[in-house]
Amino acid sequence: MGDVVKFRKPKLSDKHKGKTLCKSGFHKWEVVQEKQFDVKQGRLVTVYHCIRCGVKKTEAR
Repeated sequence: MGDVVKFRKPKLSDKHKGKTLCKSGFHKWEVVQEKQFDVKQGRLVTVYHCIRCGVKKTEAR
């Protein structure tokens, strides 16, 4: 026979950790690609990535 494994139900704070700030609009942005040239817009573009939730954002200069 095998060992008995107890499963633990995750707490709500563990399940939604870091996502509540992003829902309120407080993302933690990190630069992924700086000074990338976009052909359609014809200008430099910076790509940002949120560390907490994974959303990407582009900013044209």
